[in-house]
Amino acid sequence: MFLMFLSEVVFFGNNKSTQEPSDLENLSYKIRLFYHKKKKRFSIIYNAVVSQDTSVSTRDQLGSGLERYKDLQRYFYRRLKAIYHRFANIPDHSVVCGHHHVYFIEIDGIYRIDKRQRDLEPEQVLNLEQVSGGQEDSLINGEKKQRLTWSIQRIRLSPQEKHLAATLITNNKEEPRCLVLRLQRRISPQMDPPHIIFTLDKVYSFEWATDEDLFFTTLEDLRCSRVFHLDLACSGSRITSAYEETQPDVFVEVALSTDQQILSINCNSRTSSEVMIIDTTKPNVEPLLVQSRQQDLFYHVEHWKRQLIILANTGPGQEYQVVQAPLSEPSMVSWVTLFSPGPGTVIKDMDVVGDHCLLTARTPANELVLIVVPLIDTKKAYTVQIPSWACTIQTKKPGLADQGKVLEFLISSPVHPPVPYCLYPEDGLLLSGTENGSSEHQGNYITTRMEACSQDGTLVPVTLFHTVPVEVTRQAPLLAHVYGAYGRDLNMDFSPEKRLLLEQGWALAYCHIRGGGERGLSWHRQAREEGKHKGVEDLQACLQHLFSLGVSSPSFTALTACSAGAVPVGALCNRQPGMIQAVTLKAPFLDVLGTMDDLSLPLTLEDREEWGDPVENLKHRLAITSYCPLHNITPQHYPSMLLTAYRHDARVPLAGVLKYSEELKAAIHSHFTMNPKSDQKPVPNITLNIQPGANHLGPEDFEENLEQEALNMAFLYTELGMDPPRHRRKRKRQNSYQDPIEQK
Repeated sequence: MFLMFLSEVVFFGNNKSTQEPSDLENLSYKIRLFYHKKKKRFSIIYNAVVSQDTSVSTRDQLGSGLERYKDLQRYFYRRLKAIYHRFANIPDHSVVCGHHHVYFIEIDGIYRIDKRQRDLEPEQVLNLEQVSGGQEDSLINGEKKQRLTWSIQRIRLSPQEKHLAATLITNNKEEPRCLVLRLQRRISPQMDPPHIIFTLDKVYSFEWATDEDLFFTTLEDLRCSRVFHLDLACSGSRITSAYEETQPDVFVEVALSTDQQILSINCNSRTSSEVMIIDTTKPNVEPLLVQSRQQDLFYHVEHWKRQLIILANTGPGQEYQVVQAPLSEPSMVSWVTLFSPGPGTVIKDMDVVGDHCLLTARTPANELVLIVVPLIDTKKAYTVQIPSWACTIQTKKPGLADQGKVLEFLISSPVHPPVPYCLYPEDGLLLSGTENGSSEHQGNYITTRMEACSQDGTLVPVTLFHTVPVEVTRQAPLLAHVYGAYGRDLNMDFSPEKRLLLEQGWALAYCHIRGGGERGLSWHRQAREEGKHKGVEDLQACLQHLFSLGVSSPSFTALTACSAGAVPVGALCNRQPGMIQAVTLKAPFLDVLGTMDDLSLPLTLEDREEWGDPVENLKHRLAITSYCPLHNITPQHYPSMLLTAYRHDARVPLAGVLKYSEELKAAIHSHFTMNPKSDQKPVPNITLNIQPGANHLGPEDFEENLEQEALNMAFLYTELGMDPPRHRRKRKRQNSYQDPIEQK
């Protein structure tokens, strides 16, 4: 979301250094050249839009105290801008290959290059300025109107490249808009606006079954319950309902199999799943049910030679394994086990490439590997090792013209930018897109994986990034990350902000507490409902273990989390506030009890399967009451906190964040009033950063994101009592934080 620069097309050849440049390599060069020509011009336009369309000033922050960080914020803004510039050309998978064109996303829209006529300049398929049309949107009565700034979310090409569908998201709404375009051989310069044949609002997921048949889901009150079918072959086109889910706690989305033969309708709740499939050659036929819903049964489907390859949690311990069923009889009675991982190894994702099933898995040592399962002879399955520092694997969605013989993927970590790899499963050949599987950006940083013993004896994984040996990190500031909810792994994608902190001497810890999914589905089940307190205990154990190893100390330790990750953080601050000096929370979920009590909120019903039902279940109510951050605030010395919230965030309402802030400030005031001499520490700062918009994940706007990240860094340095690093050639100026990189 943060990187708004075009990345290069990754090419893998036959591993011969003398190979002539291919068509795709030449196109890659042309795209990069086109990007560099446009970069400066668009940055000027982009900055102008940002500077003129600010809708909420810092004076409208409820007396939040943001002013004390503004000088350092400006300094870190420049530092962040410089490091984003350094990593502007890291590879990603945003380029889409059609039969005849390569499509790529720019700041102002979608472009394509003809693979058959490489000398032609890229042509613009979609112009975002024409889509916006100067629209403005008033966020709150009496506030300055904010211009709608659109950005491309994802694009899908129809099978023969006749149509393109793209979802756009704006800076103040979480409901994407889908545009359907008819593609021409060469779009005429006089075609203004582009040939948009349909505009569909609130589209969440969408896939082409044929060149004329688009299936999509719509988002209503943060829930997708209906699948629609857009039929462009009919006279005048028509939209019909393809499926409607009646259970209120089920979320529906559509997906296309790798071979594009099967379109699946995935209906998932927090505790079960149900899948229906449509043969893409027969888009008007009723969907076929694979397996009816069963409590605690999760499964996902792929297609291979009229067989369904299914990833289902029917393995030992209700963990994922790979099973197979005939397309004609897909129900559970026909499932035959193809592959089960060894003890302690959990499957995280599945792809089908040619005649092979490729599994992304996590080992007992918390390292990622690839497991190749030949579908013709599953006994010959083998494991492919990847660099031990890798924390994420992002596989590429195959293009329309791909041969299906290779898996392209990127590996990265929070401090290691993505490195492209290519796996040929037929012969086990693993190639890197860079020499020695690294790049000039990787740096000499240490990745240490360890385990902390929690209160009940459970070993909790911790990933630590540092620049010096662990035993000499006592004086290093520590930033610990945590999530631990919904069975989701902690986000460990590459982040230039984290890389900057590491370069400045910080240690970065990622605490993989229960409630997340790092150690499989059981890791999540242990910390659901009445078990939620285990995540708090795990976080405490992780920090204690780091301190015992000599990593930093409480006075130089900060915690950071977003959304549901705020629950274990807030609970730990209530229980052990002396373990942490500062906390940054983004879109924080802090009122668990109040939210689960209120069925009028859009996600309460389905979230009760995660947090519990305090209305109907007394044990659930007692469990929530024991750890809920808002309802356990007590007069004591808390760490300083920066709370970033969004005015119209429907997932985490602003009212809960405001109430938490008010009660926390009142508790701190009571503590210092009752104990004026007993606590020699300064009064902690509880800082509110209330931003416009409704996007729970933060603004789509690149500059606004930089400002927020710069504020986070300014807050951390201030509250930990640290001076910002200075450039050796920089002449000191009193009360000045200008970045030497920006000076000419």
